[in-house]
Amino acid sequence: MSQQDPCTASSRHQRAAVVGLGARARFFTEALSGPYANRIELAGFCDVNRHRMAVHNDWLAAARPGRAPVPAYAAQDFEEMLRRERVDLVVVTTVDRAHDDYIVRALEAGCDVVTEKPMTIDADRARRILEAQRRTGRSVRVAFNYRYNPVHSAVRELIAAGEIGEVGSVHFEWLLDLRHGADYFRRWHRDKADSGGLMVHKSTHHFDLVNWWLGTRPETVYAQGGLFFYGDEAGRRRGLARDYDRAHGSAAAKDDPFAVHLADSSVLTSLYLDAEHEDGYHRDQNVFGPGVTIEDDMAVLVRYASGATLTYHLTAYAPWEGYRIAFNGSEGRIELLVEESTWTRPEVRTDGASPVLHGAAVGDEAGRTELLVRRFWERPREVKAATGEGGHGGGDVRMLADLFGERPSAPDPLGRAADGVAGARSLVTGLAANRSFETGMPVRVRELLDV
Repeated sequence: MSQQDPCTASSRHQRAAVVGLGARARFFTEALSGPYANRIELAGFCDVNRHRMAVHNDWLAAARPGRAPVPAYAAQDFEEMLRRERVDLVVVTTVDRAHDDYIVRALEAGCDVVTEKPMTIDADRARRILEAQRRTGRSVRVAFNYRYNPVHSAVRELIAAGEIGEVGSVHFEWLLDLRHGADYFRRWHRDKADSGGLMVHKSTHHFDLVNWWLGTRPETVYAQGGLFFYGDEAGRRRGLARDYDRAHGSAAAKDDPFAVHLADSSVLTSLYLDAEHEDGYHRDQNVFGPGVTIEDDMAVLVRYASGATLTYHLTAYAPWEGYRIAFNGSEGRIELLVEESTWTRPEVRTDGASPVLHGAAVGDEAGRTELLVRRFWERPREVKAATGEGGHGGGDVRMLADLFGERPSAPDPLGRAADGVAGARSLVTGLAANRSFETGMPVRVRELLDV
């Protein structure tokens, strides 16, 4: 590697920079400045909005008084930050459409990269990332925290152990409740040019899980999807539409159960409302307003290289949140049910410090997880998987340890680390689904991206 590379690691602690300082970045900034600060120094912030970088520095200062602020750089000064702060690792948490730009620039500067999912939003951008990774020899890790959820690990172990023989088909239904699902239609995600739609932004998690569970890759995809519930036309047709563009300052949004009120939360006020003067971004758009270009109800059929098939459905307007998955094998069936919320209340509830980011509040009933093995000629057997604290069923904590903790002496037998190829293979199912939405025809994956 050239001595000019600003990201060359040495015997010193690794130095990390975070680019894109929205809400998700806090997950990484708190990890890097907290439990992993003895291994990795948080050395730089980079964003299009200086106010949001200042908010993150305020949060870090409140958690650890006396620490110096993390140096903050404007987006156009990204390479200067890498050089001046001697960055080794770049964590990318920007708007999805910008992922490839920062990933490639970081790789070319000699840095390794951790990127939020999805790795990017289209095939050309994915090819650009994979080519840069091959050319530079640097590492790209995609933050697929669902791989680290203990119950998902248990599923992989059961399939790998041959509990149900050869897997012939998978049925996978994912439900986003009115609290969570609506939030994608308030934010930048509502524009497919920014997010790739829910087939890319959200379902990339789910398609990655199937690839990882089965140890295969998608070959052919056929899909149908549309905007059934959200958007201006559906809102008017069902009498749900309210006459406002964004909730803040609007009387029409005051009692709208689909609105999020930024001023009710100190976190949302500081990170978004007070930052609007710099970039004009509104975090609280009307879910039944114009400008929604993504789908909210999607059905997908996938054929894999192994011969297995997947039937998948994503609904973004359900009364409860969670998922059902079934694996049909030559010797039996595995069934997984995860209830993340059982119902939602039509009200906004915040405590100032911990905002309800997704609008309406979750009901008081706790969800549940059930994993069953149904082998031929045997009674069903429930498998108890360890549940972890923290987000995504304990997956977040485990993923952070894998990304930023001490390197284990032996390889992970579950192969949970996801590289750029895994990121592309998760992405391509959603890209093919989007193409199938447009054409009404099956799509051969390799015609889009050969991975």
